Amino acid sequence: MDNSTRAGTAGGTFLAFIANLGKDDILKTMVLTMIGAVVSFVVSIVLQCILSWIKKERRDGTPG
Repeated sequence: MDNSTRAGTAGGTFLAFIANLGKDDILKTMVLTMIGAVVSFVVSIVLQCILSWIKKERRDGTPG
């Protein structure tokens, strides 16, 4: 398959996909993306705090 056929197939598939998406689907995707990003950020901060606490406890040598 040559490059123009691949490009045409990919472009047609993309346009068909976009044509079938409704505004509600796009809005829902945007909201879920934002929620996912916030949750990911919060989890990484919490894990960083836990790891810092564990390192401090090991360094101090005192339990709990």
